[in-house]
Amino acid sequence: MANHKRHAQPATLSLPSKSQLVKIAATVAAVGLLATGGFVSHNLYATADASKEKPQSVSAYSVSDANEASRGNAREALKGNTSYVTVKINGKTRVVPGTDFTDVKSVLDAGDITLDPEDTVSPALTTKVNEKTVITINRAGASVAVTDTAIPFNTVKKETSSLPKGQEKVETEGQEGVMETTNLVTKSGGKVVSSNMISSFVKKAPTDKVILVGTGSTTPSTAAATIGTTVPAGEMQQWAHDYLLSNGYTEEDFTATVYIISHESGWNVSATNPSSGAYGLPQALPGSKMVSAGADWATNYQTQLKWFWGYCAQRYGSIQGAYAYWLAHKSY
Repeated sequence: MANHKRHAQPATLSLPSKSQLVKIAATVAAVGLLATGGFVSHNLYATADASKEKPQSVSAYSVSDANEASRGNAREALKGNTSYVTVKINGKTRVVPGTDFTDVKSVLDAGDITLDPEDTVSPALTTKVNEKTVITINRAGASVAVTDTAIPFNTVKKETSSLPKGQEKVETEGQEGVMETTNLVTKSGGKVVSSNMISSFVKKAPTDKVILVGTGSTTPSTAAATIGTTVPAGEMQQWAHDYLLSNGYTEEDFTATVYIISHESGWNVSATNPSSGAYGLPQALPGSKMVSAGADWATNYQTQLKWFWGYCAQRYGSIQGAYAYWLAHKSY
């Protein structure tokens, strides 16, 4: 899992346990993705009364800046003074990380949380916040649906001097992983009006099918050779493979990429971790920092991968350096 931890997490905020967050807080983690169904309402913010503490009916609005990402609590590459604010939607908890929070609206913006016209929010949108603030949103007619989908496994070929040249042997059988996705489902008259993803994370990582390929050599295999050569699976992996090789990288770099991304996000571009808000293929935290690779960072897998490779080079010296770190720490 991704870690990218901040050196010190605020002690003033009381959070549920990790297991509770994964099972319970998942219900609200990616409500931010509901922004696609909202619209900007400038009048909403102009008329909000900061002095009111009672629940306030509000109009829908779209987040101006999507963000978040990473399965750890925070990635070390974060700049600035990051804080955390708790948001509860229909009783389910989500932690929203961000910088320079000023009021309730700024937290919802940072969490990419869209309010429907009939939603009530407390305290009021213009109320000042700190890390003790708990924002409560009540949404009528909404329920939570949790589904599991398969994450395909990859086939990795590794050279070995223990077999005759050209001979192959299956060392490990592949197993599919599991992606758990939570959706907020709104119904009217018994019919589904909308279904929006709240969170999506790797519940169980896939296991690669490993095939040993004999070299017939008496010389032991090199460290690079032990990483193996991965067969691309799907459009995203094929693009990543071709891009890397055409830009001076190696097959081993691609194998390292596939391994990390498969474990971090299951190759889900909009993967969102319920406990930290980590986002995207590389689970960046916050996801908005991937804007350095492109304005379409929230939806474009190519932009997310380019950011990931740059991050690996900057922090670990190389993609394989990040891979080695991940193997040792189960995070990067």
